[in-house]
Amino acid sequence: MNALKVGLLPLYVKYYDEVLPDLLARMNPFIERVHTELADVGIDVIVAPTARTEPEVAASVERFESSGVDAIVTLHLAYSPSLESASVLTRTPLPILMLDTTPNRDFGRDVDPELLLYNHGIHGVQDLASVLRRSGKPFRVIAGHLDDPEVIPRFVEVLRGARAANVLRSMRVLRIGGLFPGMGDFAVPDDLLESALGISVENIVPDDLAADVAAVREQEIAAEVASDAACFRVDCSKEVHERSLRVGLGLRSFLEKGKFDAFSLNFLAFQDPSGPVSSVPFLECCKAMVRGIGYAGEGDALTAALLGALLQGFGAATFVEMFCADWHGESLFLSHMGEINHAEAAERPLLHEKDFPFTPALNPAALACALRPGKATYVNLAPGPGGSFRLITAEVEILADGTHPGLDRWVRSWVRPKVRLPRFLEEFSHLGGTHHGVLVYGRHFDALAAFCAFLKIEHCHIT
Repeated sequence: MNALKVGLLPLYVKYYDEVLPDLLARMNPFIERVHTELADVGIDVIVAPTARTEPEVAASVERFESSGVDAIVTLHLAYSPSLESASVLTRTPLPILMLDTTPNRDFGRDVDPELLLYNHGIHGVQDLASVLRRSGKPFRVIAGHLDDPEVIPRFVEVLRGARAANVLRSMRVLRIGGLFPGMGDFAVPDDLLESALGISVENIVPDDLAADVAAVREQEIAAEVASDAACFRVDCSKEVHERSLRVGLGLRSFLEKGKFDAFSLNFLAFQDPSGPVSSVPFLECCKAMVRGIGYAGEGDALTAALLGALLQGFGAATFVEMFCADWHGESLFLSHMGEINHAEAAERPLLHEKDFPFTPALNPAALACALRPGKATYVNLAPGPGGSFRLITAEVEILADGTHPGLDRWVRSWVRPKVRLPRFLEEFSHLGGTHHGVLVYGRHFDALAAFCAFLKIEHCHIT
C-alpha cells in the first residue's frame, strides 16, 4: 500500500494582513508543527501557501489534484471566512478533512486575552462546515489539540476511509464468466454500480484470457515455482502446479494490461480442460489480493470493488464468506473454495491439488490456510431499495485455528462477533447483508464511517 498523501491547506483572513500585519508570521511554527505531526506517522504532506482568497485556494487545490493526494486538509489559522474557499472545495472531487485544532492547548480563565488572536480558528471551521453541508459536499472534522495522543491516530483513520472512498469511486473491475446463476444478493446492474458508486465493470469469458495464457513464458513459470516453494508448503504435482501458474500468470497479465483494480470470477464458466484456460486460477486470486487487487467469487463485482478499496485504505484485508454457525461456541466459520489473502495466514499456507468436480475443467493448484488470530472488522456492502447502498460493519475476534486434521486442505477461519451470535445474524440479515464480505484486521469504526460519508451511503454498525 502506497503512503497516505494529503494536501495541507492553511486558511486565513485577508483583513488581518491590513490590521495585524505581523500575526501571520507568528503562525508559521503552528503550520510546521502540524506538518511534522502528520509526517511523523508516515503521511506524505504537500503544504500549500497560506490562502486568504478564492483564487489562492483555487491555485492550491489545483496543485493538490494534480499531485494525487488522498484528501485536502484544511487548517484554520484564524476566522477564515467560508465564502473564500467553499465554492472551490465543493467543486473538487477530493475529500475534505478539517483539522480543528489550535496552537495553544489551554484557554482557561487565567488566559492572556491576546492569545485569542492565535486560537480562534474554530469558528472558521464552523463557518466552512456549515456551508459545505448545505452544498452537499461531504467532509469530516477531526477536533482536538495536537498534544492529545488520540488526535493524530483518529486523523489517520479518517484519512484511510477517505482514500478507500477515492479508490472505490474510480474502481475498474473485471468480471470473468458472468454472475453465478440464481445468486441475487450481490447481483447489481453494472450501470448502477457506475452511476451510484463510480465502479466500472468489464465482462469477459474465460476464453478471452487464452492469448495471455498462451503467451506466458517458461522462465516466468519457473520463477513463480521458485517463489511458491519459498512461500508455501507445496504438496501437488509439477504438472498441476505449472498449469495453474500458466493460467494464473495469464490472468495477471490481463489484469495489468487492462489496469483493473479488482476482479471476480464465476468458477462454473471454466469448462474447457483442453484449451489454454484449463483450470480455475484460484492460486492467482490469492496472490492478487496480496498485491492489493480486490477479489470476490461468483462474479460479485460489488464485493470485489469493496475489497480493492479497503486493501488500498487499510492493507490487511481479505475476501471471506460466512458458511456455518457454531452456536455453541458463539462463532462463525468463514471459508471459500480456495481464495484467501495469504499474507494474513496464521502459518505457512499449504499449496495442494484441489479436487474440482463442478465442471470439466482440470483440478487446480490451490492454497489452504487459516487466518491469523486478532481483532478485526467484518464489512459488507449491501444493495438496497431504489438503487441505494449501505455499508454494514461489526467488530469480530478472529479465533485460533481448528484442530481437526482434515481442515489442513481448507481455507478457513472462525470469528466471534462482539454481540451474541444470534443477535448478529438477525441484525445482519435485517440490514440486507449479502453472503460475501470482507474481513479487515483492526477496529475501524471512524474510518469506515468516513468512507460512507464520502461515498454518501448509509453506515450501519452492528452493536
